[in-house]
Amino acid sequence: MQTEIIIAGFGGQGILFAGQLMAYAAMDSGKEVTWIPSYGPEMRGGTANCTVVVADEEIGAATVRNPRGVMVFNLPSFDKYESQVKQGGVLIVNRSLVDRDVARADIHAVMIPANEIAEAIGDRRLTNMVMLGALLEMLPVLPIEAIELALKAHLPERHRRLLPLNSKALREGAEFARREAIPIA
Repeated sequence: MQTEIIIAGFGGQGILFAGQLMAYAAMDSGKEVTWIPSYGPEMRGGTANCTVVVADEEIGAATVRNPRGVMVFNLPSFDKYESQVKQGGVLIVNRSLVDRDVARADIHAVMIPANEIAEAIGDRRLTNMVMLGALLEMLPVLPIEAIELALKAHLPERHRRLLPLNSKALREGAEFARREAIPIA
């Protein structure tokens, strides 16, 4: 089985890190994986997105047109990627920065106030982990425990003190998705 995911937003929101973390977790779990980052020349505030493909067998092409999962962190990304989600797929939307509802009734959607949840945990930079937790609850391509192990294995030493907060953010995102997901009509 092969699962394609797109993560999109502004630079500085942890878009690329969330995708890279998924790729590490997949590799560490013995899966085949590709991670393709794309970003503008700006350090912060420009567009950023990445594609992650996780598979049980060799991946033939990393090009993704209609992903099964999409996480969008801002309105421009929402406008661009909502229509691309595969029918029956999952769309995770950062409600903190998107002020309109999902128009499609043929996908599973979660409108999550990710910034507010991250701030309540103690650090706005955890927004990407809140979103990732919600995605993995709705599209269980990897267990949250695999992400936690990848964090322990690949997080730079200077950020190790944040491991418990990252785990909490993942789990609170998953819990929110369990409670608030918008089912297919």
